[in-house]
Amino acid sequence: MGFNNWNTTGCDINEQMIRDMADIFVTKGLKDAGYQYVNVDDCWADATRDPATGRLRHHPTRFPSGMKALADYVHARGLKFGIYTSAGTQTCAKTMPGALDHEEIDAQTFADWGVDYLKYDNCNNEGRPALERYTKMRDALKKTGRPIVYSICEWGQNKPWEWGKGVGHLWRTTGDINDTWSKTVEILKLNAPLDAYAGPGHWNDPDMLEVGNGQQTTTEYQSHFALWSIMAAPLLIGADLRKVSQEHFDILRNKEIIAINQDRLGVQGKVIKQENGHWVFVKPLANGDKAVALFNESEVNATISTSARDLGLPRSIGYTVRDLWQHKNFQSAGQISASLPPHGTAIFRVKASQDWYEHEPAIDAQLDIAAQIPGIPSTITPAGEPFVATVTATNQAPVPVLNASTSFAAPAGWKVEKLSSERAPVLLTSQSVQGKWKVTPPAGVTPGAHVVNGALNVTWVGHGKLSRPVNSGVLVPVAPPSGGSLWASDVKFTTERSGYGPVERDRSNGGYVGGDGKTLTINGKTYEKGLGAHANAELILYVGGRCTSFSSDVGIDDERDVNQQGTAVFEVWADGAKVASSGLRTWKDDAVSISGSLQGAKFLRLVVNDSGDGVRFDRGDFAGAKLTC
Repeated sequence: MGFNNWNTTGCDINEQMIRDMADIFVTKGLKDAGYQYVNVDDCWADATRDPATGRLRHHPTRFPSGMKALADYVHARGLKFGIYTSAGTQTCAKTMPGALDHEEIDAQTFADWGVDYLKYDNCNNEGRPALERYTKMRDALKKTGRPIVYSICEWGQNKPWEWGKGVGHLWRTTGDINDTWSKTVEILKLNAPLDAYAGPGHWNDPDMLEVGNGQQTTTEYQSHFALWSIMAAPLLIGADLRKVSQEHFDILRNKEIIAINQDRLGVQGKVIKQENGHWVFVKPLANGDKAVALFNESEVNATISTSARDLGLPRSIGYTVRDLWQHKNFQSAGQISASLPPHGTAIFRVKASQDWYEHEPAIDAQLDIAAQIPGIPSTITPAGEPFVATVTATNQAPVPVLNASTSFAAPAGWKVEKLSSERAPVLLTSQSVQGKWKVTPPAGVTPGAHVVNGALNVTWVGHGKLSRPVNSGVLVPVAPPSGGSLWASDVKFTTERSGYGPVERDRSNGGYVGGDGKTLTINGKTYEKGLGAHANAELILYVGGRCTSFSSDVGIDDERDVNQQGTAVFEVWADGAKVASSGLRTWKDDAVSISGSLQGAKFLRLVVNDSGDGVRFDRGDFAGAKLTC
């Protein structure tokens, strides 16, 4: 557990920044929560070695006091100090020498400075075998006699999980993370199946935490933190702690979730269910409890469930389920479930217990909005058009609850009509109660995100009334376009997601931050207008039945064609019907024109699919994309 500067500052570092990070560890409670290592990444050294000794030297302007002085500063605060180099001739930024063929002198230099952690990268490696290079540094570190955590940053290229145990203490299982939801999920899917290779002293490393960097939602950051924790991943903060919000600090300092991550049994959580974007992870803990994470990868609200039996817990009348976000215990008869928003994760600590009856009943409440158009998230609802909201609540406790009823509320000015509302004088274990409402946002409602609220109200015998609130976001799109021929890039997006950074207007997809693409270019042909995306991508535009057709040239953008890897399939959907498809397009293909009818459709959905060979360099353009309305 600790900090690394690369994801937030890159080479823009200096000794004062690292000192600030160490101080913030103490003042913001990160040290108390268990974070120890303050690690400096690339660009800390001079461009050349000392000609007399062959040793690495600190960068004279970034770290004028030297690395030993910086290590001493970190150590004085009860923390540990980490450093970086590469198993190559230069580091990845090419600003400083790598350690290839200098392993012993570099390892001894680090030990002399008081280094406690080494991140050993993989750039400029001359094509020499990874196992040879990483083993050589292991031996050099051992020879110093100083305990140094050894992080193999080999990007998963040569399956380090198969040979890393006994070479390093942790190994990167993937390429670099970035602060996008799509990359977080991509890395999760690569790391999660490797649970059998992890254990005490040898860990799978899915790269640093992005929590606090600001490009994802709080819900997504909570999922990132919970999922990395249950996977027993190193928790290295990759955000500038001087800029992290209180809300995001609260995620990073959640001691109960950290305890799951740091549990001394050292087992990586295992996926026991994954279906339709609904995930269940379980992680056995040293005291016999089980940690469970329920993750909703999908784009709509979902209730995800598992059972004490599926978690491997012994049979019991009742179980104590501790919600690690709420810091609260609940009693359950054996069902563990949560109603989750898109991209949300619940994480619990579960045990068979004798005192289960002391805790509040676990009562699941969920609010569902009925899907209206296949392929379009049910939570997108145009102004003036009704939808049906359903509140369902289920008693998961061993004891009955009384006087169960549901309620619903929409924003002021919205029309709400009750369709049905059940009441249950007694709600037994596994029984449910439900209510339905027809809801219509007014024609003049402000476009954007709105919230509707539901609740279950019950009486817990001997304790009084309980309420279980639940809510859902509703997105009202802007008015549809009208009149003639329009560039799609000039129309307001309803929703968009892209595999690497946002969908770009009138430029290619560049980096993950956005706004950094280039002129749209497909096999040498340039376009002034269009949409740049990266597989897997989806863009939804509300057209409200006013448009008759869509047309575009599509293909792999030239921005990364030096890699000669990009492949994708482009699709056009009108509501739930596919009206055009490009077939497979590769980096060497010219643009192809596609078009489709939008007659009567409320929504246009543009998709860039990975063609089944992974998403690397799959930057795809809808070039000259045009609507006729």
